Amino acid sequence: MSEQTQKPEQEVELNEEVAQMEADVEAAVEAAEQHEADQEQSPEAEIAMLYAELEAAKQTIADQKDSVVRAAADVDNIRRRAAQDVEKAHKFALEKFANELLPVIDNLERAIEFSDKENETLKPVLEGIDMTVKSFNDAVAKFGVEIVNPQGEQFNPEFHQAMSIQPSNDVSPNTVLAVMQKGYTLNGRLLRPAMVMVSKEADA
Repeated sequence: MSEQTQKPEQEVELNEEVAQMEADVEAAVEAAEQHEADQEQSPEAEIAMLYAELEAAKQTIADQKDSVVRAAADVDNIRRRAAQDVEKAHKFALEKFANELLPVIDNLERAIEFSDKENETLKPVLEGIDMTVKSFNDAVAKFGVEIVNPQGEQFNPEFHQAMSIQPSNDVSPNTVLAVMQKGYTLNGRLLRPAMVMVSKEADA
């Protein structure tokens, strides 16, 4: 091959190499620009990621706070119920004992009610029994036992037990005409209802 023929071929190869080099340079520049762009965006992406983590942490704290508040409320409720149970135990521990005393008081009062009050010989005995009944009532009252003696009051089914009903023009209907047996409460709770006779409207 002649020297003139080789020269154009060399020029073609050289041009191709130059073109390839230019393409490589452009690719490198684009890559550098893209890398720079990525570098510029990465702080924003990092901030977004940190913000998301912060929100997640806030939610976790809120959930834990809610759990703590609920646990504290549960503990407070348990403490309150325990205090109420202790208070009830203190108030009503004497309930069984008080119920055992009521028949004794009833019998003493019956002894006074059905005795011969005109008999002078019995008067000192009756006075002693009466003082004993008052002492009993005063003693149990110190522990919250109160007498339910609704003579002349309106009938209350929560504290009274109607044993009979009597027509009456003298009082309004549902009035307690007579107390057959007194009732008792312990710190406001019924121990025994009062047994009573209740009025109703008289027939025309």
